[in-house]
Amino acid sequence: MKRKAEKQQEAAPVSAVSAVSAIAARRAQLQQSQIPPLQNTNSAPESDEEPPAKKARPSPARETNGRQEVTPKKGSRGKSGQQATVKSAEKKVESTPQTPDLSSARVTASDVSDEESEEYTSAISDGGEENETGLSGEDEQGFESPSNVPEEIENFTLSKTRLNKTNVVYSDERVLCVRIKEKMNLVLIGVYDIWVKRGVISLMGAKLHPSPKLYRVYAPSTHSLPVIKCVSGVEGYAEVEIQSSHSGIYRLKELSPLYHRIWNSGETAADKVTLKGSSRRTFSVLYTSSDDPLKRHLRPLHLEKKWSATIKVLSQRGSSLRVLICGPKGSGKSTFSRYLLNHLLSPAPQTEGGYSNPDGVAFLDLDPGQPEFSPMGEIYLAHLREPTFGPPFSHPTLDRSSNGKIVRAHHIGANSPKEDPDHYVMAAMNLMDQYRALLATYPQCPLIINFPGWIFGLGLEVAMWLVRSLGLSDVVYMSEKGPSEVVEPLGHAAGQARVPLTTLPSQPIDYVTRSSAQLRSMQMQSYFHMSQPDGCQNPIWSEIPLAYSKPILVDYAGPRQGILGIMVLGNRHDPDLLRGILDGAIVSIVAVESLNAIPGYLNKPDHRRNGAVEAIDADAEEAGMLEDEDQDDVDKDVDMSDVTGTTLAQQLKESLEPNITRTSGEDLPYLFFGAGSCTPLDPKGSRSLGLALVRAIHTSSRKLELVTPIPSSKILEALKQGQGLVIVRGQLDNPDWAISEEYHAARAAEQRHLLSVARAKKRKQQETNGKDSANNESDREQQNECRGGCGSECDVRARCLG
Repeated sequence: MKRKAEKQQEAAPVSAVSAVSAIAARRAQLQQSQIPPLQNTNSAPESDEEPPAKKARPSPARETNGRQEVTPKKGSRGKSGQQATVKSAEKKVESTPQTPDLSSARVTASDVSDEESEEYTSAISDGGEENETGLSGEDEQGFESPSNVPEEIENFTLSKTRLNKTNVVYSDERVLCVRIKEKMNLVLIGVYDIWVKRGVISLMGAKLHPSPKLYRVYAPSTHSLPVIKCVSGVEGYAEVEIQSSHSGIYRLKELSPLYHRIWNSGETAADKVTLKGSSRRTFSVLYTSSDDPLKRHLRPLHLEKKWSATIKVLSQRGSSLRVLICGPKGSGKSTFSRYLLNHLLSPAPQTEGGYSNPDGVAFLDLDPGQPEFSPMGEIYLAHLREPTFGPPFSHPTLDRSSNGKIVRAHHIGANSPKEDPDHYVMAAMNLMDQYRALLATYPQCPLIINFPGWIFGLGLEVAMWLVRSLGLSDVVYMSEKGPSEVVEPLGHAAGQARVPLTTLPSQPIDYVTRSSAQLRSMQMQSYFHMSQPDGCQNPIWSEIPLAYSKPILVDYAGPRQGILGIMVLGNRHDPDLLRGILDGAIVSIVAVESLNAIPGYLNKPDHRRNGAVEAIDADAEEAGMLEDEDQDDVDKDVDMSDVTGTTLAQQLKESLEPNITRTSGEDLPYLFFGAGSCTPLDPKGSRSLGLALVRAIHTSSRKLELVTPIPSSKILEALKQGQGLVIVRGQLDNPDWAISEEYHAARAAEQRHLLSVARAKKRKQQETNGKDSANNESDREQQNECRGGCGSECDVRARCLG
């Protein structure tokens, strides 16, 4: 297979990359100009905008109904009918409700004692007041705005269980304990922790038994809502306690409109039964989709019967399971993989006759465009020990996670492997080798492989090659509609490898509230704002813009040079353009483990050091990597003692020097291998540590300013082992979300200020009205008092004679 980069030029010129900041600034100004100005500084802040949504996929019946509605009457002309349609659309836009005055808004934060609950309440208190229209027309990305979404929302039954005095055990402002009958279910929206006290429930493929463990669940409106179903109970009931959780993920609303209107907001019918006053939890129970105060397109997450049967059959394979899940885009590969993964990780008690899994599950994610446990542009092998409940942007990394870890990852540098299929196949084979090595420690560990939607053409050849060479036990194809030119060759390859091929129906999707590009932006933004503090079981998110986050300074030249070089995947570029390509871009920090990672370094021994460790100071200054302010995030337990000997890093530096070109103005080390296009580092001798954002390039001090969520201990561990670091710039989406964070944060701060002013005015007005009422009551008492001394028997309404 020849590299695609050698066959064709890049889609966008390099000069366009250097103009990202200017384009993003104009886009932010355009967004600001579309926002209606405040008519009165004392009035309410602007309502949050719903981000442009992906166009729905209507069913054939719905399309027919839509055509019948717009068909002109008999005898009328088509043009007049079109004009009538346009006029009616204009009337709908004109009748959009405006943001109400916050002076009449209900005060909710003052009634909540917990500080985190107050933050959450203030973050969502205006959710019900946002108009549904948002932006009109189409934005510059071509996504259909919610103003074009049909106003009619199909009503779905979400929860079969209705809350009442008989099934609600106890409840307060943060906890709800409820009994669920067998075969009945409960659906919630928001963020919550669930504790199974009695019985057995199913949740996103996992069977949860009574235990002291709490499971964190993220249920946003961007995806189908998880269904809590009672599988078996004690006396016919399962008892679960649902608790509010304050992870801070809702604070991302202040940084991007993509996170607006995705959690619970307002008061539902079920909340009125279990909540008193103006209290609000981080979750809400929904009976039907029409119960949603924001009138969003909500769907329950139900499995096809064939899906459930296949998951049951695959789980019975036990430790011998090696399944490849593939299919076209949007067919439900990720959902099926997530359900199968949770089912295998279900903490079944040892007394049951079913399969228990003490060694966890290996998850080989080969989809760089929609990864489950990593940011975009990466393929990886993960070792999971516990089920996860939520969309990918709720767990964009497993660093320091208690649920599992990333065994090894490789940077593809694009949303699709078709940009460089050779490097993609080499990386996939290396990850498969890592799984075989993992079996030495965890021999009972099954494997799930998630293949991307690139299943046509060259992608089909790659899938067939993987089927023949990976030693699989099963292949699952997620479409019963073919096409035959894909299913037949895939079945033939499976037959040659003596692997059964199972065909399943695709997941039906009628409406998607976020496009694939928007979900990628949400996941990338979540990745850069998430952290996992030591001792915490669940991650937390920060609402501080990346412009104000503490960076890491890396020397790219001089005696303390911390990186070996800077690679740009794809076609070769003029070295003088490297600064424009790198500044403001998302890059990968790649650790070079061996000289064999260098392209063309063949038939040479691996020059790994034998017990020699590079002399690195405790604060990593000798390695050229230091924090901007202090060293609080550096692991103090790492032994950075000086030793002697020739190091791998020095050998790598000497071997890479002939392929490095220094830029004339900035002295940046441009690393390039190959002829027409850049040959990536060999996956056998390199791995990706994670992603970083190049916030600035300081040419005077020869330093790069990087913002990254990679733990400092992870970077220092690679340096301790003598490995070198290379910065790789791929072809990922431009981080426009990072450039506009500061603007959205300032706007959110203004809204909070106006909201607090409005609440203060309302309190003052209430106090004034209370004093006036007291004075009026006193005046009435004085008027009713007889001044003639007649006592209570005197009728003061008549003239008193005294």
